[in-house]
Amino acid sequence: MSSTLSPELSALQTKIDARTAHIGIYGLGYVGLPLALRFAEVGLKVTGFDIDSAKVQQLNAGGSYIERLPPAVIQRARSQGFEATTDFSLSKEVDAIIICVPTPLNRYREPDLSYIIATIESALPHMRAGQLVSLESTTWPGTTEEVLAPRLRARGLVHGENCALVFSPEREDPGNPRYGTKDIPKVIGGCTPSCLALGKALYQRAIQTLVPVSSPRVAEMTKLLENIHRAVNIGLVNEMKIVADKMGISIHEVIEAAATKPFGFVPYKPGPGLGGHCIPIDPFYLTWKAREYGINTRFIELAGEINHYMPHWVVEKITDALNERSKAIKGSRILVLGLAYKKNIDDTRESPAVEIMDLLQAKGAHIDYSDPHVPVFPRKRDYHFDLQSVTLTPESIASYDCLVLATDHDGFDYQQLVQHARLVVDTRGRLGQVAGNVVVA
Repeated sequence: MSSTLSPELSALQTKIDARTAHIGIYGLGYVGLPLALRFAEVGLKVTGFDIDSAKVQQLNAGGSYIERLPPAVIQRARSQGFEATTDFSLSKEVDAIIICVPTPLNRYREPDLSYIIATIESALPHMRAGQLVSLESTTWPGTTEEVLAPRLRARGLVHGENCALVFSPEREDPGNPRYGTKDIPKVIGGCTPSCLALGKALYQRAIQTLVPVSSPRVAEMTKLLENIHRAVNIGLVNEMKIVADKMGISIHEVIEAAATKPFGFVPYKPGPGLGGHCIPIDPFYLTWKAREYGINTRFIELAGEINHYMPHWVVEKITDALNERSKAIKGSRILVLGLAYKKNIDDTRESPAVEIMDLLQAKGAHIDYSDPHVPVFPRKRDYHFDLQSVTLTPESIASYDCLVLATDHDGFDYQQLVQHARLVVDTRGRLGQVAGNVVVA
């Protein structure tokens, strides 16, 4: 292949083939850090870039801020040459620039690409010919070619000629012991055939299975479809939960029964709302972009409305349960169990538990939380709680008017909770109607 490449890209291909390519990972969060560690694990030199100096210092000292990546893993990577930095001028030294930064929504629920733009513009003054740029952040179809490519071109970097540009969406599933970074098939789309070939050559060093597609736009849409599929089906089962509740039917029993059908049914579990960085956000990237083509994505937006309503539904159930016990929500002491967006992890991004806490506090309740994976309430843009996780004891449990099971971590002692709580509102169907003090929401 090298005979068809420009001298700059041929040199990059040689480095990749010789395993001497220097990898730069931009954004050292739940996506970027595991990827950086994986590239280091297979023997490539890796530099991680982040604007958070505290994270950089912690990593360079051999520490970790992600529970599933213990310090020993960081220390091993450090011994293999991994280092973290806030100095974007070092971008000139890397051969691959892999962008793994957040893509949130703004206050109008429109795509916010500010992290992507800030990252590439911080690196651009120091970039050179012969580098590969890969965007992994989930975004609307066209971002790679419409947002990144023009900025590279203004620097004299033209994909397929003297640089390579690809989109390869992250597919991390925190807390899944079966699928780590290397095990999850990786979709990749290049702006040109040579871009795709170089992207494949790089990623195959660290990922077992690659799924090449015809363009970055296909890869961008693939990631959105994956997450919209989940969002829509979760919206459906959440709506079914509300209907079943009004009819006095256990939706969890219904799902278990339906799941016995060996074909044509995939079980999804209802909950207190959507969490994580992907599913609550990504559908709106497509709905926003679809408007450019005169399309109203009604189905996706309806699912979003239902899922967005679920924390309010939970608060209504809490209010009703307290009222039945002659207790007003104002002044009640309420303990939220589980701050993470799903069980057995420490990731609180977009967690519905946090919104439930905010709604309850706005109604005058006194709020605490308990989460064995989140000892201190993290910094957030929209929510501010100066709280630490409450240790669960028979005495502490009994001191609250209501416990709200928002995230069903396996580490909770559920027998103890039911035995000592005055009232438990269960949003996950973990407890069922096992006692008179349990209300399923």
